[in-house]
Amino acid sequence: VGTLPGGCDSVGRCFCRPEFAGPRCEQCSPGHHSYPHCYACSCDSRGAVDNDCSPAGQCRCHVNFVGHTCNQCALGFYGYPSCTPCQCSREGSLHSTCDQDTGQCSCRPGVTGLRCDSCVPGAYGFPH
Repeated sequence: VGTLPGGCDSVGRCFCRPEFAGPRCEQCSPGHHSYPHCYACSCDSRGAVDNDCSPAGQCRCHVNFVGHTCNQCALGFYGYPSCTPCQCSREGSLHSTCDQDTGQCSCRPGVTGLRCDSCVPGAYGFPH
């Protein structure tokens, strides 16, 4: 499947198509996956460590990225492609994660703000 017309060289190594590798073109070349099809990994340039992936096509992601091609923010981060830490207030938020698009934390009753770090209008005494 992966060999080019023309057979092999003098030591028996086959001539491979660019997406194939190995002495008989029996594996995918770096940056490709799913032999015998050998699709391009297509790892996200911002989220992935490099453009290499597992045989199943999973790219290696930086700590703040997830997804098959590392094109989403990990839990606790928001604002792809920058994937900034959430920074939710421990006292004012329900948990440490936030909306992955806006960065809005889930606030406790009576608390407001992007990071849940202030009282709602008409209330005082944050943190409670």
